[in-house]
Amino acid sequence: MSALGTGPAAWAAHSPITDPGRHAPLLDAVPADPSEVCRVVAGHVSHYVASGLSFSRERRAELDLRGVEDMLGAILERDPAPLDVPRAPEQRLVGCCRDLTVLAVAALRHHGVPARSRVGFAGYLGEGFWYDHVVLEHFDGVRWVRADPQLPPVHAGLDMRDLDPGAFRTAAQVWLDHRAGRIDEEQILDFGAGPELPFAGAYYVRNYVLLELAHLAGVETLLWDTWGAMLTRPLRRSDDHGLVDRVAEVLLDPDVPLDVLRELLTEPGLDPRRGARILVSPSGVVGQEVQIPG
Repeated sequence: MSALGTGPAAWAAHSPITDPGRHAPLLDAVPADPSEVCRVVAGHVSHYVASGLSFSRERRAELDLRGVEDMLGAILERDPAPLDVPRAPEQRLVGCCRDLTVLAVAALRHHGVPARSRVGFAGYLGEGFWYDHVVLEHFDGVRWVRADPQLPPVHAGLDMRDLDPGAFRTAAQVWLDHRAGRIDEEQILDFGAGPELPFAGAYYVRNYVLLELAHLAGVETLLWDTWGAMLTRPLRRSDDHGLVDRVAEVLLDPDVPLDVLRELLTEPGLDPRRGARILVSPSGVVGQEVQIPG
């Protein structure tokens, strides 16, 4: 990501992952309005679980596509229609919240709109549980506005195009609340990939702080990537959380400069471009070493 300026303008430039490459001209057909971008993107991605559709192993491999250029290539290979034409659900890219958001970020950056992905937990995807989630954040000239491209404009009585801060909580917010005792040891178990899955709790939220840093710094990883300072087990009393605490404190500031985030990535264990692997992907890939662009 090459910054076009300081402040929010720095997020108007593509990262290596959001760069549409040879498909850039096709994004001209996507309106620059964030609400319209969310609508268009929703017509090109079917969530591998929430869609209710069943996909073959070959189709589920699309979940591991990283870059927007490859994602758009897969969409167009099945249907070469312009991007402002929605596809039938079974013909859409098989993806997740990360993919919808990264495509929305790419479309807005294509039009020079500062945009980025935010990693955290949503309380509106299911009763009594905070599901891991990635949402769009765009700058409207005054403030950063969060929107959920996966859902229609109104969901569960909430505005999905201007998310209430209490509806979506960033990983940094949740982690620091837990560290301060505002979220206790029982409550933190309600933050994760799902109430019936082992991917939840304090260690999972801790890892998501590092995911949040990577995404904000322009390295929009897959949600099943793991690297460096991440943990693949529950927390132990001997674990040192000093570095993660410091990262989380930085991420609380919506106006933190991009250069500060990039500098943080240079610290040992924080850069996913060094030694990352897929832990467990819904595609079936397990423990695979990966090369992340950047």
